[in-house]
Amino acid sequence: MQLQDILFSQGFGTRRVCAGLVQQGLVVVNGAVCDDASAPFEAQGLHFEVQGTPWEYHEKAYLMLHKPTAYECSQKPGMHPGIYTLLPAPIRQRGGGAAAGVQAVGRLDQDTTGLLLLSDDGKFIHRMSSPRHHVPKVYEVTVKHPVDAQQVQKLLDGVVLDDDPKPVRAAACVQTGELQLSLTLTEGKYHQVKRM
Repeated sequence: MQLQDILFSQGFGTRRVCAGLVQQGLVVVNGAVCDDASAPFEAQGLHFEVQGTPWEYHEKAYLMLHKPTAYECSQKPGMHPGIYTLLPAPIRQRGGGAAAGVQAVGRLDQDTTGLLLLSDDGKFIHRMSSPRHHVPKVYEVTVKHPVDAQQVQKLLDGVVLDDDPKPVRAAACVQTGELQLSLTLTEGKYHQVKRM
């Protein structure tokens, strides 16, 4: 694969920008500056530097991000910055095209913290987020008022939300403190944890 195409696939800019980086001597491959944008390289496992930043080629990106509060899980955030601003530009821009960069597997509300998975592998994102696959997601929940065993059992038996007459059930629910629950869900409805 040509060096400019390798850089493009990793999110270092348009093909023209990537060619410019190479031609300016800002790309080091195997310890040597390469100034030929069309130079062929075996992409898989290739280690290189762009403007002094070390990088390893990966066909697909799989990331874990601890989302802080006051960030939105949206490509076009409204009131708060998006989680994508927390990522290096090459990760945000991988691949180019309409669906450039990584996408979040599911969402967390702006006032919620937690682990998010991100990827540019559409099949992986679908497998992990589709309700048909019943992938468990664990939420550590803090509530306003003490919870009793009866309320925990109700979450396990199922509760009816405003927008659907079919009850939603927690796959697991364990009280971990007077105001804390560990709640496992295998589907993801809008604001489901808060509404349950």
